[in-house]
Amino acid sequence: MDGPAECGVQVFCRIRPLNKTEEKNADRFLPKFPSEDSISLGGKVFVFDKVFKPNTTQEQVYMGAAYHIVQDVLSGYNGTVFAYGQTASGKTHTMEGVLGDASFQGIIPRIVSDIFNHIYSMDGDLQFHIKVSYFEIYNEKIRDLLDPEKVNLSIHEDKNRVPYVKGATERFVSSPEEVFNSIEEGKSNRQVAVTNMNEHSSRSHSVFLITVNQENLVTKKQLSGKLYLVDLAGSEKVSKTGAQGAVLEEAKNINKSLTALGIVISALAEGTKSHVPYRDSKLTRILQESLGGNSRTTVIICASPSHFNEAETKSTLLFGQRAKTIKNVVQVNEELTAEEWKRRYEKERDKVGRLQALINSAQVELQRWRSGEGVSESEWISINESLINTSSENASTPSMERSMIAPAPAMLVSSAGPITDAEKRRYEEERTKLYQQLDEKDDEIQRISQEQEAMRQQVLLLEDGMETVRRNEEIIREESLRYQKEIDEKQAESKEMMNAIEEIAATLDLRQSECEQLKRELESLQEENQTLDSRRNEAESELQTHIMETGPKIKHFKDAIYNIIKEYNVAEVASQNDNLPDHDLLNHLRIGVSKMFSEYSAAKEMNAAEAQLSSDNIKNQDITNLEGQDAVKFKQLLVRDTAVKELKPLTDRVNMEVATLKNLKKEFVRVMLARCQATPEEDECLSGPAQRQRVQFLENNLDKLTKVHKQLVRDNADLRVELPKMESRLRAREERIKQLESALRETKERAQHERRKYQQEVERIKDAVRQRNMRRQNTPQIVKPIRPGQNYSSPAAVPVIRPANAGQATQ
Repeated sequence: MDGPAECGVQVFCRIRPLNKTEEKNADRFLPKFPSEDSISLGGKVFVFDKVFKPNTTQEQVYMGAAYHIVQDVLSGYNGTVFAYGQTASGKTHTMEGVLGDASFQGIIPRIVSDIFNHIYSMDGDLQFHIKVSYFEIYNEKIRDLLDPEKVNLSIHEDKNRVPYVKGATERFVSSPEEVFNSIEEGKSNRQVAVTNMNEHSSRSHSVFLITVNQENLVTKKQLSGKLYLVDLAGSEKVSKTGAQGAVLEEAKNINKSLTALGIVISALAEGTKSHVPYRDSKLTRILQESLGGNSRTTVIICASPSHFNEAETKSTLLFGQRAKTIKNVVQVNEELTAEEWKRRYEKERDKVGRLQALINSAQVELQRWRSGEGVSESEWISINESLINTSSENASTPSMERSMIAPAPAMLVSSAGPITDAEKRRYEEERTKLYQQLDEKDDEIQRISQEQEAMRQQVLLLEDGMETVRRNEEIIREESLRYQKEIDEKQAESKEMMNAIEEIAATLDLRQSECEQLKRELESLQEENQTLDSRRNEAESELQTHIMETGPKIKHFKDAIYNIIKEYNVAEVASQNDNLPDHDLLNHLRIGVSKMFSEYSAAKEMNAAEAQLSSDNIKNQDITNLEGQDAVKFKQLLVRDTAVKELKPLTDRVNMEVATLKNLKKEFVRVMLARCQATPEEDECLSGPAQRQRVQFLENNLDKLTKVHKQLVRDNADLRVELPKMESRLRAREERIKQLESALRETKERAQHERRKYQQEVERIKDAVRQRNMRRQNTPQIVKPIRPGQNYSSPAAVPVIRPANAGQATQ
């Protein structure tokens, strides 16, 4: 191309295949392809330069969309390739792909390889200087990916009012491998995140800038071309991606910059607006030359075929349709040599001389007309023919033609007349001064931003250090609280143990006092028992005395009884009187009495006496318990006997014998009880019921006291055995508490030491960073020239890094 010319933005559409999630959800494939350059969606047809179907390979996409950019850049033009689309539509896969893989590598590695291949095949008199820059726009801040310490870089304009990122690292390269290493280094520093729609979602717009400067060593002709390779972050719907927190904030900034890009595209597409809002976003500011400026621009819109993303796909197609209407004005970036400038000056001087002569002739003709003199038609001056001749004469070289096609600026005039050279120089000086002031302000802003960023990094570093110290302090505090809790628990256990020991001691004292009291009661009971024993001995002695006194009487009563028995013909037992015991004798006596009562009852006249005698027999059964009543009954019997004196003499005799028998029976019972019963029975006889209950109560109390005393003795012995163990455990707990306290003190001292050490390390790192920055300021850039015909290592030597889903264009 010989001069500035309009060039439309090329738009290519790429539809990726359905991914695994969409196939699993049975999503429908919506797009239709009526032709190679059109796509139909929802009944509407969109026409682009070319449409790439889902089965299109990476090489086909590159050859169809970006291959021609290489020759343009090497010819001195600027070029731009960027991918646009929603998240997870395949933009990063299209632009980057898999480095070093012949099948899956994207546009960037292929275009880099082709640039060097073209250079190797060009004329040997050419020398190339290639430098690359790699930066990203993250949350509306420009961050250098080749030097992550450079953040929040500013955008300036050069002398030709072309925006550029000031302070971005420019790395000179001489082989594809060095470019790939720079790309890998930048990719490792790029911001990515995981969303519901993409496992490796780009969270920033990345710009990879390749600047190619070439010089002809023979003609000294210099050309320069810039190639912008842009990977835009995808537009997102929060409802689909599920973004939260920092990812949500990133999505807001991404959508904001893409909205600004859409506004710029719409303004350029309409062509009616005098102002295009490039400054609304840093993305559009960087792409200012690519959109409506001096650049050959290729836009690759990436879309999803799923009906789930139908709205986003339609919006992407509309964006591409608007972008296709944008016209750029492109021209070669050429630096003229001194000879070229001299030749141009001479030609312009000749042109100006001819034009001045033409103007003078025209003024002469005008004066003649004004003075009323007629001028023949043959003498008329044709200005258009003169200008055409001048233009044809100036087209001597292609470079001059390209530079002269642009229209000349209009002559500056003022209200007082044409502007003089002095005024022009003054205006130029003022404009230059204003530009210098603007650059100084930009430099100051950049310096302040860098200082602020450095201070922010230092603050972040210090905050990280403080956070580490706080975490260490928190850990120490937790350990201290745990140790204090253990100490409190041990103290509580010790206190409980001491309380238990005190309670046991108090219980032991109470038991000892109770035992003393029981001993005293036991002694009193023993004294009472001794008193009772003495009384019992006295009673036994009195009983023996009474028995000795009553012995002759008993013998007399026995003889009387035997005589009675003989009288009543109880001969069978009379012969045995000396051998029978007393109870047998009593039985025989009872038999005799029974016989006498039977004889008495035989008499009719003795009915009343028999009834009285029967009652007397019944009352005799209770004679052992009613000794006081026996005398009264005996008197009643005497009265009754007196009442029956009128009976015949046998009745009187029987009554007398019955009375005698009763007396003998009473005495006999007492004697037999004294002889037959054992000692406890004698005690029971000698003691009354109240005394027996008292003795029984005392004996029970004595047994209980004895048992309690024995239990207390056992408890006391157990406590005496356990007391040394408890004391040893208490001492061990006290030692453990002392150890924990000493460990806590050591931990605090160690934490303070670590904190001081960390602060010293932070200061050392600060000094090292400061010194390194000072060294960097004084380090010159080393240019690596590239000469055609030289052999360099093959790009295939770059290691292949293939992700798990490299086969799908869904990154």
